[in-house]
Amino acid sequence: MAVLKVKFTKTRRGKLAQILWILNWVSVLTGLIIFSLGLFLKIEIKKRSELMESGNMHTVPNMLIAVGVIACVINFFGGKICYDCSDANKFVRWKLFMLPYIICTFFFTFCVFAGAIMCYTTRNELESALYRGLKDALKNYKDTDIPGRCFLKSTIDLLQIEFHCCGNNGFRDWFEIQWISARYLDMGSKEVVDRFKSNVDGKYLLDGVPFSCCNPNSPRPCIQYQITNNTAHYNYDYLTEELNIWIRGCREALLEYYDDLMQSIGLTVLLIWLFELSVLTGVRYLQTAMENVLILGDPESESDGWLLENSCVETAKHNIQIIKNLGKVNQINTVSGKSDPNMDIPTADYGPDNVPPGSIPCDS
Repeated sequence: MAVLKVKFTKTRRGKLAQILWILNWVSVLTGLIIFSLGLFLKIEIKKRSELMESGNMHTVPNMLIAVGVIACVINFFGGKICYDCSDANKFVRWKLFMLPYIICTFFFTFCVFAGAIMCYTTRNELESALYRGLKDALKNYKDTDIPGRCFLKSTIDLLQIEFHCCGNNGFRDWFEIQWISARYLDMGSKEVVDRFKSNVDGKYLLDGVPFSCCNPNSPRPCIQYQITNNTAHYNYDYLTEELNIWIRGCREALLEYYDDLMQSIGLTVLLIWLFELSVLTGVRYLQTAMENVLILGDPESESDGWLLENSCVETAKHNIQIIKNLGKVNQINTVSGKSDPNMDIPTADYGPDNVPPGSIPCDS
């Protein structure tokens, strides 16, 4: 029994073909949207790639870009097919092509759905990449004279200013690293030397943060040095007073930014997937209705259209059987005792190779 069978008159078939022709061109535009979203996401990740650990962060944007390109191509041809399917005579040349086209489009819509889901499932991977990347970037903040690292100071400063953040997890991360280059420290100063000797790692550590951590909205001048020393500042208690530096860590800020971005993209792609699925459903109805017109032999008659010719269970069994048969095509059945007809061919009892030497006449 056919699944979701619908009757189509000639007029309804023509209107369905026209609507699908328009929707396929709309789908070309949605393909361009997916491509643009993937390209935008790739650029946004690339802009801050030095703050992320190298990994598979480009998998999602690359997939969206590929899906967008494929969507444009498939729906372009789909528009042409649907336009010709309004006429039974023109449908004949597309008849053999329709089913493979629908199957390919079905797998394509699955890829669109997978791309949407991936936008929602990359948070943990993104968080891990940001944590390790920012940790390494902060350590190299001071290396402004080393090729390959000289840009990190400005990158981190601009990041902290733009996203209103400080450090990796928070401003205290700056207390654990030497973020001032030795070239800007007076090594003849006893205070500087004592700071180097104050820790086992031999680093110049202090309870201070770079200027980019300062909150310009604070009415008090920025306190970026001796942050935890209450006696160093008048009327100041860092435990009770709200600090005038950014409290939130940059990992949390970037994670929130990329998470919101990916969720918005994921929602858009998911809506496009539902739209593509509806177009595919319409194309399937048009294909089955037009094939039944050819079977009836009367272009003016009514015809049935359906999603599946048989029930879901029967269709699944049929497809599984096809797959099993394909696996047996190149196998030789030896279980039944049949041998290869080209093997063990008995040789004849006559012929040049079987004549005894004595029976061969000799020339005198």
